[in-house]
Amino acid sequence: MKNLRTAITSSLLCAMALGQSALANDYPDRAVTIVVPYTAGGPADLLIRAMGESLSKTWGEPVIVDNKPGANEVIAAQAVARSKPDGYTWLVASDSIFSLNQHLYSKLPYDPIKDFEPVTKLVTANLMLVTRKDFPANNVKEWVQYIKQNPGKVNYGSVGVGGVNHLGMAWISEQEQLQMQHVPYKGLAQGLQDIVSGRLDTMFAVIGGAVPFLNSDRLKAIAVSGDQRSEIAPNVPTFTEQGYPKFDASFYFAIAAPKGTPAPIIDKFARDASVVVQDANFQKRFLRELGFVGVGDTPQTFAEFLVTDRAEAAAKVKASGAKLD
Repeated sequence: MKNLRTAITSSLLCAMALGQSALANDYPDRAVTIVVPYTAGGPADLLIRAMGESLSKTWGEPVIVDNKPGANEVIAAQAVARSKPDGYTWLVASDSIFSLNQHLYSKLPYDPIKDFEPVTKLVTANLMLVTRKDFPANNVKEWVQYIKQNPGKVNYGSVGVGGVNHLGMAWISEQEQLQMQHVPYKGLAQGLQDIVSGRLDTMFAVIGGAVPFLNSDRLKAIAVSGDQRSEIAPNVPTFTEQGYPKFDASFYFAIAAPKGTPAPIIDKFARDASVVVQDANFQKRFLRELGFVGVGDTPQTFAEFLVTDRAEAAAKVKASGAKLD
């Protein structure tokens, strides 16, 4: 009798394994949607559209990019958290969705742990501190001195309250005791356009988004975050080089799935996305120009990273004093 029960259990486990394998092999059999919490034309949007084209060729099914900007990525996160966990709706998620928002808001319409499955960290990136062309500073020290001499008179932009570039500015303002006026935008492009026109004084921008304006001499670059200079902006020194080694503003873009999405489908998405972002040609054509470094890790590795990332996010938000409600 015991042997019979063991045999039945083994048969059921084998059947389940085969079923799960078949599920992944058959996926996808229709269009897949990736929700991007930013406006069209920004660095994250361009990254996902390029990756989507590659995945579409691999899968033989369309990949639709659905832009849902606003509220520090909360609008997009809420929409995906409520979607069916069948592997046909995915979310582009940065530090904000996974780690920062839970410390910025007293209440969220989603739970970053209970509502999402971590899939893969696609890329990491750093920020560039930029100013309008006639801003009276050419390095970080001069930038800090001018703002201190003109408290409350300098305005800075961000891609939404509580986003990585907002927190980056809040962090350095806390460290250097700076007083500035915050101007939030729904997307990076609008902020950079106002830098160029002179309506906005300064902001932190994704390096890939700022470089075209820098190369056409329409704005001024002060510094980049990170340990090394950017390959696409080699003449712009880091904060560390300029005597500010304690400041950093690195971030990432990742993929999340609604809680309950089948593990084999999550694993398949992670594997296929990893192949794309780690491909040398894709990196040369897209990632390098956007200022991104391809990662493409496994769901398990990404989940382990998030434990540390959330602890650091709590400390960063506390240091900045930022709150969104």
